[in-house]
Amino acid sequence: MRVLGVDPGLTRCGVGVVEGVPGRPLTMLGVGVVRTPVDADLGHRLVAIEQGIEQWLDEHRPEFVAVERVFSQHNVRTVMGTAQASAVAMLCAARRGIPVALHTPSEVKAAVTGTGRADKAQVGAMVTRLLRLDAPPRPADAADALALAICHIWRAPAQNRLQQAIALHTAQATASKGRTA
Repeated sequence: MRVLGVDPGLTRCGVGVVEGVPGRPLTMLGVGVVRTPVDADLGHRLVAIEQGIEQWLDEHRPEFVAVERVFSQHNVRTVMGTAQASAVAMLCAARRGIPVALHTPSEVKAAVTGTGRADKAQVGAMVTRLLRLDAPPRPADAADALALAICHIWRAPAQNRLQQAIALHTAQATASKGRTA
């Protein structure tokens, strides 16, 4: 499974590609940051993020895109920028028919470090260890993007089984209602 992880942000949008399957060593295929100038017009910044993500999609051809789910913060302006960058990443993937998964920061931290309250240094250290890197990717947005990809690789099989079980239960309940009516 090849996953592009996206840690959305208007100024720095972390991107990282990881390949592997649960229970086997994972491989980092690329990591970086799509940057936009703080003083640029919002529309131009979103276009720059789109162009950067499109380049990553062209180069790495992921099967899935994992994006950090935007969560409420006190700074509404930061949340808006993060949500806008997140939407651009989802749009780029959807345009190509690539499935998108959203993971909360605590889900990603728990998957990679074992605790949903890990700090950025702990996430970077575990990403470094799991991908057998010489040093943590910098800036932290890049390490977070790799953590998102790792989280998705490890969580996707269980999520798929859960969705299949829910679909089967729904189908059985519907069939049961049809027999009793």
